[in-house]
Amino acid sequence: MSWTPATASDRASPATWRSQPWWPLAACLLALLLVGAATFTRTWHALEFKTFDVLTALAAPQRSTLPVVILAIDEPTFQELQQTWPFPRSVHAALLQRLHADGAAAVGFDVVFAEPSTEAEDAALDSAIALAGPVVLAAEREKIDSSNAALWLDVLPLQRFLDAGADAGDAGVEPDDDFVVRRAPVARESFALRLAQRAAEARGQQRPALRHFDWIGYRGARGTFDTRSYYQALEPGLLPAGFFKNKIVLVGRSTRTATELTRRQADLFNSPFGTAGGERLFPGVELQATLVDNYLTGGGLRSVHEGWTLALVLLVLPVLLWGNRRLPLAGAAALAATLVGAIALGSWWLFARFQLWWPPLLPAAAAVAIYGAAALAGYAAVRQRARQTRAMFAQYVPPAVVERLIAHPELMRLGGESREVTLMFTDLASFTTLSEQLSADQTVEVLTAYFNAMTPIVHATGGTLDKFIGDAVMAFWGAPLDDPQHAEHAVAAAVAMQQAMQALVAGLAARGLPPIHMRIGLHTGRVVVGNVGSEQRFSYTAIGDAVNLAARLEGANKAFGTGILLSAATAAQLPPTVALRALDDVIVKGKTEPVRVFTPCDDATVREASSAALAAFHARDWHGAEAQLARVLERLPGDLAATRLLARVAEARALPPDAPWQPAVSLDKL
Repeated sequence: MSWTPATASDRASPATWRSQPWWPLAACLLALLLVGAATFTRTWHALEFKTFDVLTALAAPQRSTLPVVILAIDEPTFQELQQTWPFPRSVHAALLQRLHADGAAAVGFDVVFAEPSTEAEDAALDSAIALAGPVVLAAEREKIDSSNAALWLDVLPLQRFLDAGADAGDAGVEPDDDFVVRRAPVARESFALRLAQRAAEARGQQRPALRHFDWIGYRGARGTFDTRSYYQALEPGLLPAGFFKNKIVLVGRSTRTATELTRRQADLFNSPFGTAGGERLFPGVELQATLVDNYLTGGGLRSVHEGWTLALVLLVLPVLLWGNRRLPLAGAAALAATLVGAIALGSWWLFARFQLWWPPLLPAAAAVAIYGAAALAGYAAVRQRARQTRAMFAQYVPPAVVERLIAHPELMRLGGESREVTLMFTDLASFTTLSEQLSADQTVEVLTAYFNAMTPIVHATGGTLDKFIGDAVMAFWGAPLDDPQHAEHAVAAAVAMQQAMQALVAGLAARGLPPIHMRIGLHTGRVVVGNVGSEQRFSYTAIGDAVNLAARLEGANKAFGTGILLSAATAAQLPPTVALRALDDVIVKGKTEPVRVFTPCDDATVREASSAALAAFHARDWHGAEAQLARVLERLPGDLAATRLLARVAEARALPPDAPWQPAVSLDKL
């Protein structure tokens, strides 16, 4: 059989080994799209609100630098005054007189005086308003549902109170879906803003413009502002004279129970502090005090532009993709956790230091989603690579080697690398004659039995089965995994394969068929191993001069009458326990340096005599060479290798002394 260069196998496509760097990116982008879709859900908004609540509880200073006093219409007030709600307006008039006498900077009533009471009561209040300093009264908007539409009605204080000098402002707030008040009022003339403006004027400050902020900057939980009971300002001696001097006073309902007022009448709202384990209910009057503080001190929060969040996500994406590609699984997870922690810390820092609300949920969820998607894509790629590795190399190498390649893919570099390997080529002598006596099915049956017998031996010794070429086998040792003993393992495989042939030959003889013989060529050298072929078909194979020499040595067995022929390069790597007989020196086509060839031999006398014969032949000691070859033929009558060398001795002896002479023989002449 003559060997031709390797052709591509159709067992797999090169796409199975081609890297797919866009897989993780595509998975991450899909994950980001899912996260983006989630931002439109109520659950997402609820989680963002809870994040705001937690940051509020953590960042709240638990105090206010603004001189604010809240006069709470609470349970003790109802008990002390023995009045039912609403109080007579003369009571409020008496309160205004006390506050004016103390020099309060401004007074805000978080109470809507929209309906007239008795003339005397209303007159007492508008007289007190006219005499007192700046007074702001609450207004509100009421929704009226009809069969056709929903109408909003502005409920203002009585005009007589406004004519007396009071201002009015909308005291309404807009709770979120979970009924927690977080957002600043949308009304441009809100109650808190009007009170802040009047208080600033009264204290000699420039009238503040509308300071835009989106979110309420809570100063603390309920009770953060100085809060006194309403009745304490009315009864002499309970609060010292001048207690309210230059202070902003807010009057409103504040009760913890519903004994006197319903919850709506009590003007209670849910606060962010309930999420963090604090008291959930927050009085409306204290909420107005918080808004006044935000207007005058700049404590309200503004939203960070969404573009910054998008920019951060776009920055996190390549970082996490790099981490998942370059770092081990634990390292990539630690990187993702660090980024999430940094995002949370940054959000808190902006919240507490700069009064900026930057929701950390989206970038944190994006980071987790990117990491998870990249990790899943990596896991899928590993699984696919494992399947591809198993599918490809299971055809060539033992299962244990396949599993090791899967567990340690760095041990192989697909696509081509230079390796020193020991190559084997086999061929069945007389198979053409045998196949002429068999049907096509019988020929395939014999070949199948032959390959089934040889393949396990190759695998058992750690070899890689490259391909079947007709009735020939190509295999190599030393790739894809390193094998320092590749030459020894290849020779052991060759010996075992020749032993396995005995059973096959016996089977053919039992069927009355002629015998066949296997020839094996072995050579060790550097080759390029890797995936070779076209984009349609390819195989894991070896290419190089060493491959050609191994194939030529297989054919040279016929000339030497041997079943195994190996080169000196292979013999040099074998331990002394492997007994070899030196046969001759051959020259490969295209090469000038001769190669000594060997065959396994257990007879020590034959081995010694063969080596001595070659040494004498090279020294032109024709008599000595003939004597040693005679010893070989005595032990092995008719030995073809000894006979051929004996004939070459005779030819050399007949040459003139000065005639050119080459002790090596060309393989082309064998």
